Amino acid sequence: MPIKTYKPTTNGRRNMSVVDYSGLSKVKPERSLLAKKSKTAGRNSYGRITVRHHGGGNRQKYRIIDFKRNKTGMAATVLTLEYDPNRSAFIALVQYEDGEKRYIIAPVGVKIGDVIESGETADIRPGNALPLSAIPVGTYIHNVELHPGKGAQLARSAGVMAQLMAKEGNLAMIRLPSSEMRYVPMNCMATIGQVGNIDHANEKIGKAGRKRHMGWRPQVRGSVMNPCDHPHGGGEGKSPIGRPGPVTPWGKPALGHKTRAKHHRSDKYIVKRRNAK
Repeated sequence: MPIKTYKPTTNGRRNMSVVDYSGLSKVKPERSLLAKKSKTAGRNSYGRITVRHHGGGNRQKYRIIDFKRNKTGMAATVLTLEYDPNRSAFIALVQYEDGEKRYIIAPVGVKIGDVIESGETADIRPGNALPLSAIPVGTYIHNVELHPGKGAQLARSAGVMAQLMAKEGNLAMIRLPSSEMRYVPMNCMATIGQVGNIDHANEKIGKAGRKRHMGWRPQVRGSVMNPCDHPHGGGEGKSPIGRPGPVTPWGKPALGHKTRAKHHRSDKYIVKRRNAK
């Protein structure tokens, strides 16, 4: 969907843009697929802040998404295309032949009235979910499982897609949106096509208030704090951080420091890391 801009009536409007939602269905979400979403404002069960800069935000209900696509051999009709406040992608409400309704991530090209299907015998077209063993090499996919039956964990955000590169034995090699190449079991499910809402990456927030609506509170730079509040703080005027590299408020290396475990159990499945030269 295209990006919508506004006349610069205020400073916030001048730099703000939104995705045009005119192509979405103007209906209320399916009540049977809504769940309560409580807020923590970044606090744990003791009331202490464990995640900074969280709080406020608009009230939201969680939409229960079918990431497993395990209703095989039965066609489903797309009823609506809807906005989901919990993710960057749009969602589609589908109804199966037995009357059951489910939400799925809406791929590019799927329209209201289209028929989708899951299972090994499904056609290779956007919205259909198949095991990787039944998908031709070179096909663009999204909603990829890492463990059979667990549900999709890879390539789920707006505009992204992975690509099936090769099949070797009981493993399939996939190129992820980050350019990482990794093996995934052949019996994992994946959905054909690219995730919708491609223009999400071009959207500009424009003003601080919109960020507050999303539940983000203001973030303050460490270099403008006092030495008792941050390792970067203190000094006369605009001072450097006074350290070999930037650190967190608790003194741990930040901004570029690798945090992945050196001996991770999934290392053997990764062929090429995303930051490999």
